[in-house]
Amino acid sequence: MAQMLPDRLADRSGQGRRFDVEVVSEPFTAGTEDLSTLTRRIMDRGSEGNWDIVVALTDLPLHSHGRKLVVDLSHEHGLALLSLPTLGGFRLQTRARQAVEEAVLSLAGVQAGPEGPPGSQPLRGPFIGRLAPIHPGQVDEEEIADLRYIVSGPRGYLRVLFGMVRANRPWRLVPGLSKALAAALATGAVATVNSTIWTLATSLSTPRLVIAMVGSVALMIGWLIVDANLWHRTGEVSPEARKRAALYNASTVVTVGIGVIVCYAGLVVINLVWALFILNDRLFASTTRTPLHATEYWTLSWFVASVATVGGALGSGLESDEAIRAAAYSKREQERRSLLGDDRGD
Repeated sequence: MAQMLPDRLADRSGQGRRFDVEVVSEPFTAGTEDLSTLTRRIMDRGSEGNWDIVVALTDLPLHSHGRKLVVDLSHEHGLALLSLPTLGGFRLQTRARQAVEEAVLSLAGVQAGPEGPPGSQPLRGPFIGRLAPIHPGQVDEEEIADLRYIVSGPRGYLRVLFGMVRANRPWRLVPGLSKALAAALATGAVATVNSTIWTLATSLSTPRLVIAMVGSVALMIGWLIVDANLWHRTGEVSPEARKRAALYNASTVVTVGIGVIVCYAGLVVINLVWALFILNDRLFASTTRTPLHATEYWTLSWFVASVATVGGALGSGLESDEAIRAAAYSKREQERRSLLGDDRGD
């Protein structure tokens, strides 16, 4: 984004302006989610760097009056605070670039019109037009920000949830659970050559196979969350704190769920290949009284994946809590949870 912004901003602003973009990565949200505190930190950091405009991006969800914050702007101080999860889980780079462009142009005074100063004008362009339900939100008098955009309603909640899940990168859970995967693969390899499993697989109906799949996946998800203490608990009693905790827990369930489903699908494929290589059609038919055709291969692999997933859940107990958290959460989310844990310990 930093490589593209100078030329794009110069083209859109006109007036012969030149933009220099500097990127700094530091955890300015560590220890707090209070908007006033965050904006003052950004303002202080901008003063240290002698920057004209500061746009701060975070992968943590931020809240204002019970609504999910998209962006805060302060034209007086030349700063913007952008919460990336509110941009959703798809086309994040494009949407983030659009949001940053609109914020910078507004803070630079490019959007000023005859109706008034930039701060009184709503943001324009594809950032707002394509991301409904983003709309202006309430700003308290004591706050630094003079313009705020939020999302609300079910669509806004889902957008933030998918954005949080994307920030967690659930696909990293698969290689991060090496011991659990080893246990699942070993369980699947043994189950595939077990004649009792053959008989069970051929006798189970499709609804029962589905129940076995859902049950094993749910068991794996629940085990990982409980065993690694991934469930977020808040000591605050305010409705906003409870909503925030519910959002964090929902993102945890979805993140772990996606990772476990990917593992399950991989187990089905691996078990199918193993069955094609190892099974003898005559022995299988004599044991189950069912010919070994494509349907039987698929049914056996599907059922064995459910059995192996339960074995993987037990094997996940060998993983350290830190390893599971590292696989399930983004770096910023790990820092946030670590600080919360330290605070509870104190």
